[in-house]
Amino acid sequence: MVEFEDKDKLSNALLRDVESSSSDSLASVKRTGTVWTAIAHIITGVIGSGVLSLAWSVAQLGWIAGPLCMVVFAIVTIFSSNILCDCYRYPHPEEGHIRNKSYAEAVGSYLGKKCMWVIGIFLHESYFGFGIAYTITSAVSMRAIMISNCYHKEGHNAPCEYGDSLFILLFGAVQLVFSQIPDFHNMEALSIMAAVMSFAYTFIGLGLGIAKVIGNGQIKGDIHGVTASNAIQKLWLSSQAFGDIAFSFNYNIILLNIQDTLKGPVEENKTMKRASSSAILITSFFFLTCGCFGYAAFGDEAPGNLLTGFGFYEPYWLVDLANVCIVLHLVGGYQIFSQPLFAAAEAEVGRKYPDSGFVHKEYTVKLPLVPSFKLNLLRLCFRSVYVAATTGLALLFPYFNQVLGVLGALNFWPLVIYFPVEMYLVQNRVRAWTGIWILLQAFKIFCLLCTIFAFIGSVEGLISNKLK
Repeated sequence: MVEFEDKDKLSNALLRDVESSSSDSLASVKRTGTVWTAIAHIITGVIGSGVLSLAWSVAQLGWIAGPLCMVVFAIVTIFSSNILCDCYRYPHPEEGHIRNKSYAEAVGSYLGKKCMWVIGIFLHESYFGFGIAYTITSAVSMRAIMISNCYHKEGHNAPCEYGDSLFILLFGAVQLVFSQIPDFHNMEALSIMAAVMSFAYTFIGLGLGIAKVIGNGQIKGDIHGVTASNAIQKLWLSSQAFGDIAFSFNYNIILLNIQDTLKGPVEENKTMKRASSSAILITSFFFLTCGCFGYAAFGDEAPGNLLTGFGFYEPYWLVDLANVCIVLHLVGGYQIFSQPLFAAAEAEVGRKYPDSGFVHKEYTVKLPLVPSFKLNLLRLCFRSVYVAATTGLALLFPYFNQVLGVLGALNFWPLVIYFPVEMYLVQNRVRAWTGIWILLQAFKIFCLLCTIFAFIGSVEGLISNKLK
């Protein structure tokens, strides 16, 4: 367990809260969020590109291990998110006066500055990784619309081939505009739209899967999953499936940012726990049904992306509509995972250059047919470079399942398991070698082994695809 000095940490946290409260008042931040807006933010973050790979994941693991794995990850996510909800205020979840407005701030308050630096590395890598993954997924969906229309006109055996590069660049251009949204507090409308889109394409994918199972007249697949060419290949594919499922459930990195949007009463943790548990139960239902019906429909041939792998050809307009919904959802999803990184980077620059007009001055811009908006030069330059970087890496590694697997495996243990458990031990002053301490340490070790397993296989898959 991490040891720390209460007085030093409390004084550091108080100083940080005074600074952040001051910046709150300067920016006139108003917390207007409710349990419903929190659910919308969470669903936008959770039901994303990951749900589309779950039929493939179930196919690799089989009828027993696949659904069981999703249930276990859902339980772990609910447990971990409830712990994090109690870390929003320091030192006590219901009476603490210090707000931890991000995951990194919570780690700094409870575990100290060194741990805050460590978690910052994982968080920023994770935010950046989600940006890459969502850029790839949106391009795949845009390409799928073109292919679907081509198949409808020319026949299912027509050589309908389109590259990803143009669509990746198009999505990047859209994000250049949306990345100028100032902060999380201005994203309610975008998140609600994205959440509605996520429900739309999930229902379409589920409906098409059910229809195909009925049309086949049988449930495909078996308890062992896909039969690989050898045991090593089966191991790699299973580990990639673990990583994909881990990626699908991982939203803890934005939980405290969402909680910071909630209006009073003071006990935001209770509101956030209701929102988090409800959202995870909803998304888990869709994950299970989409993954299982996709596997039942296609068996060993389940596509890596349920709506772009062309197990479904008709009705082509419905497939097109689903992919349009995916793209619209990912416009919001990209911002959900990018705004915390933007806020952290710009706050750090603002502290270093408190008198810089480039950093702090806001300009009012009025264009024809467009409402006036505020423009900040730091925001314009930094966020444009960020979008260009995610777009460039998406062009370099356009491998959907392998990218999801690597990101999920790399971030799952430190962000979902290790740091939340350590903060729980410190917050509740759990003594070493007590029953709950031993149980939590065993839980951490078990999850670490699962993470290593998923990470090695996912990296192998990414390298193998790059060398092909």
